[in-house]
Amino acid sequence: MQSPLPVRDGVNATRLRLPEEGPWETAMDYMMHRWGHIDPQGIEDRFDAGEIVGEGGVPLHRGTPLQDHTFIWYYRTLPPETRIPVDIGILHQDEHLLVVDKPHFLPTTPGGTYIQESALVRLRNQLGLPDLIPMHRLDRMTAGVLLFSTNPQTRGRYQVLFEKRQVQKEYECVSAAEPAPGHPAVDLPLVVRNRMTKSRSYLLAEVIEGEPNAETRIERLETFDGGPAAGAPGTAGGGRLARYRLEPHTGKTHQLRVHMASLGLGIVNDAFYPDLLDKAPDDYARPLQLLARGIRFVDPVSGKPVEYRSGLELSEAVRARS
Repeated sequence: MQSPLPVRDGVNATRLRLPEEGPWETAMDYMMHRWGHIDPQGIEDRFDAGEIVGEGGVPLHRGTPLQDHTFIWYYRTLPPETRIPVDIGILHQDEHLLVVDKPHFLPTTPGGTYIQESALVRLRNQLGLPDLIPMHRLDRMTAGVLLFSTNPQTRGRYQVLFEKRQVQKEYECVSAAEPAPGHPAVDLPLVVRNRMTKSRSYLLAEVIEGEPNAETRIERLETFDGGPAAGAPGTAGGGRLARYRLEPHTGKTHQLRVHMASLGLGIVNDAFYPDLLDKAPDDYARPLQLLARGIRFVDPVSGKPVEYRSGLELSEAVRARS
C-alpha cells in the first residue's frame, strides 16, 4: 500500500494497522495503549499537529474514531546513531538502477538500532533519491555488489528477474584450506545441496531433513598462510587458509555461511557458524571474510547482458599478498 506521506530524511513513514474492534474508542486511544508508556505527550502533540494521517493523507485528531481508518501513517522519532566508519562505493548509476559496493558492517535496510546507518537511508540522503528501493539484500556483515531500483516505473521488471532466479550471483570467501577436525576431506569443486530453515524466533539458520531447497557450488581459488590471528573456525592462528568462489543457485538466509560451515570450512570471522559466539561490539579490523563479488543478468530494459563486479577485496587475501 502506497504511503500518503513522503520519505523524510531518507526514512519511510511508519504504517500501523488499527484493530477493527476493541476497548479503544479513538485511534489515539489505541496508540496510547501501544506506546503511551514511552511518550504520551509526544503522541498527543502529533495528533494536535496533524502529523498522523490515515488513508488519502487525511490528518487524524484526538477524537478520530478507531473505525474510521484501517491504516494510519506517521514519522517515528529517530534516536541518534553513531556513524559506522565505512563508506559506500558507487559502481553504476542510470535512470533505472544504482549499483553499489556495500561495505562490511553496514545493513542494507533500516532495522533494529540501524536506521540512518543503513545503505538504503544513506544513499537516499546522499543522492537525493527518495524512491530508491533495494532489489535484493546482503547481510550486514557481508560486503559487495548490491542493486537498487531508482525508477518505480521499471522496478517491477527487475524484481521479476530475482523472483524467477534469472540473476547469477558470485561470492568469494576466505576459510580454512582444509576441513576442521571431525569433518571428512572435500574434493573441490563440489555442489552442496540440502534443506535449510530459519524461524523468525531463532537467530540461526539450520539444516534439516527433507527435499533440498538450498544449493551452492563451491570452488577453491587459491591457498595461503593465515595470519597469527586469522580466526578461521577450526584453524589455529597461522594455519593455511584459502579463497573460495561461491555460486548460490538459491537464496536462503545465511546459505553460504551454513554451507561452508557444514563442510568444516567455516568462514573467517563468522560469529554465527559453525559456533554462535557471544555478542560483542563490532571489530572493524576483523570483518567477516565474505564478499558478493559479482552479479550478472540480461537487463530487462536494454535487453543486453550486464555484469557488475565489486572493487572490494577480502582483507585476509590482501594481507596474504602483501
